[in-house]
Amino acid sequence: MSAVEDYIWERPEPQRGLLMRLRQLLFAASPKMQEKIRYNVPFYDCPRWFCYTNPLKAGGVEVCFLRGDELSNEQGLLDARNRRNVCGVTIWDLADLAQKEEALLEIIQEAILLEELNPERPAFSRKK
Repeated sequence: MSAVEDYIWERPEPQRGLLMRLRQLLFAASPKMQEKIRYNVPFYDCPRWFCYTNPLKAGGVEVCFLRGDELSNEQGLLDARNRRNVCGVTIWDLADLAQKEEALLEIIQEAILLEELNPERPAFSRKK
């Protein structure tokens, strides 16, 4: 098993199920997808860091996009939560994910496209 799979299996339910399903969605979004544990959470690269999944203390998982401030948020799901660049979508359980899945896939595709077409801005950069 990979380090990310080990990480996921160590999480309690429902976070384990959410992380597994989100991982499936991310890998289905692009054949170039890679994963790695950074800052003690799973990060996904396509071709470089573009998102991470963050288990929340209150339960659920937040899918965070490093350049979320540059995404359109046409779906209305992204929340910056007082962060400068990062925006995320909070998923509470598998039923919640099922309701948000189509919109989340659109956000994932837009984030991947942003990285492919406009790679100049490094992840975690500060806007001037």
